[in-house]
Amino acid sequence: MGATLKEILIHQDGHFGPYGGRYVPEILVPIMDDLRDAFFTAIQDDQFVEELKYLHKHYTGRPTPLYYCENLTRRLGGAQVYMKNEGLLHTGAHKINHCLGQALIAKKMGKTRVIAETGAGQHGLATATVCAKFGLECIVYMGAKDYRRQRPNVFWMEQLGATVIPVAEGGQTLRDAINAALRDLISNPSNTHYLLGTVCGPNPYPAMNTYFQKVIGEETREQMIDQTGGLPDHMIACVGGGSNALGFFYDFLDDPNVKLTGVEAGGKGVDGVEHAARFEGGKVGVVEGFKSYFLQNEEGQLADTHSISAGLDYAGVGPQISYLKDDGRVRFTYAKDDDVLKAYQILAKTEGVFAALESSHAVAEVIKLTPTLDKTKTVVFNCSGRGDKDLFIVTKEMQDEKFSEYLRDQVRDV
Repeated sequence: MGATLKEILIHQDGHFGPYGGRYVPEILVPIMDDLRDAFFTAIQDDQFVEELKYLHKHYTGRPTPLYYCENLTRRLGGAQVYMKNEGLLHTGAHKINHCLGQALIAKKMGKTRVIAETGAGQHGLATATVCAKFGLECIVYMGAKDYRRQRPNVFWMEQLGATVIPVAEGGQTLRDAINAALRDLISNPSNTHYLLGTVCGPNPYPAMNTYFQKVIGEETREQMIDQTGGLPDHMIACVGGGSNALGFFYDFLDDPNVKLTGVEAGGKGVDGVEHAARFEGGKVGVVEGFKSYFLQNEEGQLADTHSISAGLDYAGVGPQISYLKDDGRVRFTYAKDDDVLKAYQILAKTEGVFAALESSHAVAEVIKLTPTLDKTKTVVFNCSGRGDKDLFIVTKEMQDEKFSEYLRDQVRDV
């Protein structure tokens, strides 16, 4: 009997079909070996697992609610819509799940310094938070473009004691922050843990972060059965690197009647170059320590990308996500910036929930898919983060002159 999808996506080897692996400088091999061994040992340790559960319940705020979107359902006129609200977690997004787990691993390994990359800032904020809690030095690398457009999260990270370093190289986005973090790890291999923020990177990061994120789907299964008496018919999540999607989907991978949809960043349209939809024109390559799909230019270098959401503005996707795409278990689509903004507004005005712009990609697909389904069907989407971090992006895009004038007044008063 062959391995299940769940077994394939979390294992020590770090290969997922042709994807994954570990393509790193020789100096990093023993560091990654130590991290892999520490992680797989820890998750077999009852004391570690219980400590993680305790902190989830009493520190981060799990379980997060599964909410029936009655008003949105009525508006769309099709299937029944439910929302898994990860935005209610401490720090406002699912990122705290793997940050908490990796911080515990770092402590067990005797590390005193943590580095991280961040795009939208939610991973950096969660990293700074757990470092403050556990007394770890924290350095966060952030593309200079993201540093500017997610300035509120920079402020919060610095208040937590983190040093935030804007990276002015390349496209000044997430991929450049990852490169800077890898260079740091090479320079400081003994005392530093690289707290990578999604299911990308060299082995063991994809499997490790999937393990720490799978609590989302485990809770969703229990909550759906409790509220509806059965499993959902459709599950929808946005896909950047892939951590929220894999965490949401993981517990349902071996339930073939549950249809899974991942939504990439369509940006200004996939016919041009201003998007981050890796499965619309991307090619398989080896970048930043792993093999997967990447958007590449004619020279084979990572292509510049665009998304209204900083967290999806990345040229690559996690290797397990690529495996699931080729396997056909997950259907992939994309949402364009204009549709994302509309979805953001519709969810706010129907349910009183401000979703992160990343999560609003999933909402856009909910709005598109739900009316085509029978009212007996159920759709669950992962609201992976809340939208207050996107205040300045949304204000600019919606041309809110009243708020812009308020900001100008505040600047004049400084």
